[in-house]
Amino acid sequence: MSAVRGESPAVLADVRLTGSQRTDPFVDDLVDVHLADGVVVDIAPARALPRTGLVVDGGGGWLVPGLWDHHVHVVQWALAAQREALGTASSAAHAAALMGAAASLPDGRRIGTGFRDALWPDAPTLEVLDAATGDVPTYLINADVHSVWLNSAALRREGLTPDGVGLLREAPAFEISRRLNAVAPEVSDPLVVQMAQDAAARGVVGLVDLDMAWNEDAWARRTSAGFDALRVSFGIYPEFLDRAIADGLRTGDPARGAASDLARVGPLKVITDGSLGTRTAACSHAYPGDPHNLGLLTVDIATLVDLMTRATGAGIASAIHAIGDVANTHALDAYAATGAWGTIEHAQLVAHADIPRFGRLGVAASVQPEHAIDDRDMTDTIWAGQTAQPYPLRSLADTGANLLFGSDAPVSPLDPWAAMAAAVFRTRDGREPWQAHQRLDAATALGASTYGGSATPARIEPGMRADLAVCAHDPLRASESEMRGMEVRATLLEGRLTHLA
Repeated sequence: MSAVRGESPAVLADVRLTGSQRTDPFVDDLVDVHLADGVVVDIAPARALPRTGLVVDGGGGWLVPGLWDHHVHVVQWALAAQREALGTASSAAHAAALMGAAASLPDGRRIGTGFRDALWPDAPTLEVLDAATGDVPTYLINADVHSVWLNSAALRREGLTPDGVGLLREAPAFEISRRLNAVAPEVSDPLVVQMAQDAAARGVVGLVDLDMAWNEDAWARRTSAGFDALRVSFGIYPEFLDRAIADGLRTGDPARGAASDLARVGPLKVITDGSLGTRTAACSHAYPGDPHNLGLLTVDIATLVDLMTRATGAGIASAIHAIGDVANTHALDAYAATGAWGTIEHAQLVAHADIPRFGRLGVAASVQPEHAIDDRDMTDTIWAGQTAQPYPLRSLADTGANLLFGSDAPVSPLDPWAAMAAAVFRTRDGREPWQAHQRLDAATALGASTYGGSATPARIEPGMRADLAVCAHDPLRASESEMRGMEVRATLLEGRLTHLA
């Protein structure tokens, strides 16, 4: 009897166990994992117990806890499938030409995503973009989402006055992104379903959705329509905090109106500074060639403390975006002052004195290891004068911080194996490892890619919830290419198959 997606097997047969801090006696021996009611009920040598009910053959693969992506912008990532990819653009002129050749969406706009302009030889200008795109409203979203380049037709459509450049940064850029993402549910929801299926095929069982919107209604709608591929914890932005408190939302509670408990209330998300690529991350030293540019603190410390205090009092965790070292200091100060719990998102440049504060304060570092590889050349150039530590994964782990891995999709693709490979090998495409002293061991990286993070042992044992994935290689011994290309043979969410190769 062959299993199909949606069914709940009673046995995962012929698999091997892996993970950190194991207490089982099986080493690399084949085992059968017996499941019932969404829980692992027994683990025994292969065929030592009767294989009754539906059996899924693991083919000697390795069983790991189901994986999580702790930072996703769900709708924006789903809509990326419809947008022109600009990651290969080597200049402003090249990006404009790609958009000039791109197909228009049904609403008459062209939208591109993923350009990285920090090291381009030419600067974005309205003249260059208009010449390539004409009267079709055209939008180019930076890879870090902190800037958007619009042509004159798009500026007019958005009620903005052309300024000769058309490049919006930070809050104005976020507003354009919100408008671009505010598509009808009949357009976005099928793309979200496909995104979730693709994630399940990579062993993902859950994610943290940080879309810049009121997310509870959307997830109630999706689960009521049958969405069942992932667990979702959705964020709340400051403009919605009063509403969330008045409605009694608390982190961990199921979304109201949802058809299942897969969608739950997540943290308050506050963006306190900019980004590396946009040269707006708040730093202690100036950016090269611009001695007055120390980046931007977009939320002052008093406001941040007030937001976190109100959220904490209402039972809502915090997720504080901080990329530059000054922003990370302020975020840690706010955690210390408020007693809030939660994460710092990104932590890309951290003062050496602040690194041990994550562990001491119990603040998790929600980080995106692929960004270190994507940004290595920018970091070596734009942050060359900084004295803080960029992408300090090993240092954070060594000082007791709980690491939570994510992608920040669409900034990087939603793929936890890529994140793990970036953390463990600190390289891609055959280049020398970058800042190799910050490499993580594979066990820590695997733990950081699960629900509880690196502080929770990534092991399989009876009594645990059956959120599981069977993969072709042992992630603790896989090479970089094996890890990045990891074949996932099956993914189970509470014992139910969400993916079967």
